[in-house]
Amino acid sequence: MFIETTSRRTLLKQIGRTVSAITLPISSQELIKFNSMHDNSQFEVIIIGGSYAGLSAAMTLGRSLKKVLVIDSGKPCNRFTPHAHNFITQDGKKPAEISALARQQVAQYDTVSFHNDLATQGAKTEYGFEIQTNLGQTFTAQKLLFATGIKDILPDIDGFTECWGKTVIHCPYCHGYEVRGRKTGIFVNDESAVDFYKIISNWTDSIIILTNGKATFDQAELQEREILVMENTVTYLEHEEGSLKKIVLDSGQTHALDALYFRPPFVQHCAIPQQLGCTINESGHIEVDDFQKTSLPGVFAAGDCTTPFRSLAIASAQGNKAAAMLNHELIMGEHA
Repeated sequence: MFIETTSRRTLLKQIGRTVSAITLPISSQELIKFNSMHDNSQFEVIIIGGSYAGLSAAMTLGRSLKKVLVIDSGKPCNRFTPHAHNFITQDGKKPAEISALARQQVAQYDTVSFHNDLATQGAKTEYGFEIQTNLGQTFTAQKLLFATGIKDILPDIDGFTECWGKTVIHCPYCHGYEVRGRKTGIFVNDESAVDFYKIISNWTDSIIILTNGKATFDQAELQEREILVMENTVTYLEHEEGSLKKIVLDSGQTHALDALYFRPPFVQHCAIPQQLGCTINESGHIEVDDFQKTSLPGVFAAGDCTTPFRSLAIASAQGNKAAAMLNHELIMGEHA
C-alpha cells in the first residue's frame, strides 16, 4: 500500500518534521506507527506514580524512544518533609523542588506524556493492560510500572501528624545528621526496640523509649544500658509548626524532646497491583525480583512500594533499572 506524496507531507507536518525534498511514499507499516504514536489512549508503558522512581523510569524509557504515559495524583510519600537528604547532588533541597526539576527534564522527551489523575482500576486485556482513572479516563498499554509508594498509618495522637516528616522521623540516614546529639525518643513497642535503640545511638546518646502502653518486649538489655523505657500512653506532642518540643503522657509527665523516631505501619498507596494479582510479600510490599519484575508478567514495580529502604536514591535507581528491563522486553517482544 502507498499513498501520494502530498498526503505524506500533510502527515509529517502534523508531527513537526521538515518535509522539503520528500521523494519516497509512506508504507503501511509507517502509517500504522504514525497512527499509534498519535493515539492519546494507547501506550507502550504506563507508569503509575510520578515521583522519583516513576520519573527516573520515564526518563530512561523516553530516551529509549518508547511511548509512555505517567499517571500521577500529586501525593508523594515524602510530601511532608521540608528537606531531602542523603541524595547526592540534591542534599538539603526541598523534595518538591527536586521532583519539579525532574519532571521538567522528563517532559523534554516527546514520547513521554503526563496525566494528572488518580489511577483507580486495572485489568488485563488481550493486548496488555487497561487502566481507568478517577476522572473517568481509560488508557491501555503493553506494560505497566507501579511506582506508587505507600501510605503511612500514623497513630491518633495530637501533634503527631503535624510533626511527621519534620521532627517525627522514620530514617536516621535521611534525618539523623540534622538531629545528632539532640534529645531523642523512639516510639516503638515490639522486639525491634533494642536494635532500633542501637542504631539511633550512633547519632545521639540522649535517648528514651516510648512504648505507648505496656511493653511487649524484653527490656533487660535496655535496663543494663540504663535506657529509660516509658510505658505510659502518649497524650500529645507539643510542637511549634512541626518542631517537636516535648511529649506529654497520660500520667501528666512531660519529656523534652527534639526528635522522635517512628517506623509506621503502612498500606499500599495503590490497590491495582493486588487487583491484577501481583504478589504482596509478608512485609506488605509488592514482591519483585532483581530486575523489578512482579509476579505478573508485563508488570514491574519500583520505589517505596517494593522495599523497606525508603530513599530517594534507591527509588531513582530502581526506576532506572525497571525501565531498562521494560525496554528490553518490548524490544525482544517486537523481534521475537
